[in-house]
Amino acid sequence: MNKNIGTVDKIIRVFIGALLIALVFIGPQTAWGWLGVPVILIALFGWCPLYKVIGFSTCKQCKQS
Repeated sequence: MNKNIGTVDKIIRVFIGALLIALVFIGPQTAWGWLGVPVILIALFGWCPLYKVIGFSTCKQCKQS
């Protein structure tokens, strides 16, 4: 698994994931908020399976190698 997520992409994913998880506890309080967990895990690992399938990368260092 080569990393394919850059720093800015990671920050955005963690923020969106945290917002989704917050929906479980505040707001509409639906189970859909748990979709934030895989979003955060993808950011922490730095590898997005969808990016791999379409051949996309936001990681500048990974593009150079």
